[in-house]
Amino acid sequence: MLASIERFLAQRLRLVVNRDKSAVARPWKRKFLGYTFTMHHPPKLNVAPESVKRSKSNLRERFRRGRGRNLGRVITELRPMIRGWGAYFRKSQVRITFEDLDQWIRRKRRAILWRQWKRPRTRAKHLRQRGLPRERAWRSAMNGRGPWWNAGASHMNQAVPTRYLTQLGLVRLVQEARRMERLI
Repeated sequence: MLASIERFLAQRLRLVVNRDKSAVARPWKRKFLGYTFTMHHPPKLNVAPESVKRSKSNLRERFRRGRGRNLGRVITELRPMIRGWGAYFRKSQVRITFEDLDQWIRRKRRAILWRQWKRPRTRAKHLRQRGLPRERAWRSAMNGRGPWWNAGASHMNQAVPTRYLTQLGLVRLVQEARRMERLI
């Protein structure tokens, strides 16, 4: 099938076919301009997994640069990138991708905070300042688990709620996509 299409394009239309990018496959197994389709009937436009992976790797690189810096400042620097990503993929009809990426970004921010607090005493102090009871703050600070685990734990979600990150200026992709829909 692909050979006959390629022959037609090359001989009749005199177009060069890139074999790395060309294939005959189901729509949900291919990506085009960062989008893919779902297997639903009727199919829905979705963000391709490769695009999500690429944006996570770009965000990881920026998060590494922000480990020793003010959280609000790092969030301010991330805002254009997150807004741009949301604007580009605003046509996506599957919002779970945006929600998952939002959760991942918030957890990354909490993990960076956990790393910045470094010592158990400092961690307990900050958790107490953010409203956790003394005993729970000390138990959480001394748990011996890594930053990623702690960033997803209930004590960090309670101490650093989504509301706090939003006040610092963190843009939520879901809200950005809704805002862009209204503009269209």
